[in-house]
Amino acid sequence: MTKYLVRRLLGAIPLILGIATIVFFAVNLAPGDPTLYYISPGMTQEVVEQMRVNFGLDEPVHIRYVKWLGAMLTGDFGYSFSHSRPVLDVLADFLPNTLILSACALTVAFLFGIVLGTLQAIRQYSFRDSALSVVLLFFYSMPSFWLALMLILTFSLFARNVWEWPIWFPASGMMSTDYEFLSFGAKVRDRLAHLVLPTTSLACVLTAGIARYMRGSMLEVIRQDYVRTARAKGLSERVVVFKHALRNALLPIITLLGLFIPVLFSGTIFIETIFAWPGMGRTIYEAILTRDYPVVMAGSFFFATMVVVANLLADVLYAWVDPRIRYE
Repeated sequence: MTKYLVRRLLGAIPLILGIATIVFFAVNLAPGDPTLYYISPGMTQEVVEQMRVNFGLDEPVHIRYVKWLGAMLTGDFGYSFSHSRPVLDVLADFLPNTLILSACALTVAFLFGIVLGTLQAIRQYSFRDSALSVVLLFFYSMPSFWLALMLILTFSLFARNVWEWPIWFPASGMMSTDYEFLSFGAKVRDRLAHLVLPTTSLACVLTAGIARYMRGSMLEVIRQDYVRTARAKGLSERVVVFKHALRNALLPIITLLGLFIPVLFSGTIFIETIFAWPGMGRTIYEAILTRDYPVVMAGSFFFATMVVVANLLADVLYAWVDPRIRYE
């Protein structure tokens, strides 16, 4: 396993560099000039040219690429145009918030997806199976940003103005305005309350997909000979399903970890913007609007790196779930 991990890590280096190259040229060759966002009506051409020099936009794109790649390899991602500070400081402020939201959504999606898919499989063609299939198909077909808007309307606008309910789940930000004056327990509850709606928006589509995959995988496993043998021994259905069948049925589901990470990160751009969540997805969106090239490139690079790491993690989990798999 160690040799395999070393080979995969070494193989990931040119992949990540290739992704960084594509991101750089895609951003820098896109239409638009970052200086246009900061030009005021009375600004002279000399000031505009000096601004281009300060932003490092006065050189050819291939020269900028060589300088950017060399600086990136040393851990320097440049200086943000719009935030007026190093890009690493911007990432340090906003990336942890995105990781918290993504981790919560991924945990909820896999937990509920595995449970719902297993419940469907053990009662195939029952009313529960049919009802869950309809509900999951509904959520699977639903855009996450539309669900986010519906949740805001339900738990914020209608709850307060129509039904006169208290707002249990805030629809904006990741903490209340009086957060600093709350007790420790109240701070934890406040953070969790702000997490509910954006996590639900991200997790629902993923949960539906995982449940469908889990149902098919579990149906295939419970028809195997070793499962019938376990039943013939007189073991309870719970032991047969959760001890003998579930672990083998999880093997195809692990593949979804690597597949859903890109979907999750792309979804955070919309969800964080809708819920005003101070994360990296919203920061990248605002950086695109302001042509803040260093932030866009650094954020995209980190997201791509996390996708590569997630795929490597999925391969490692393969061997942990199924001892028959060896990478040596």
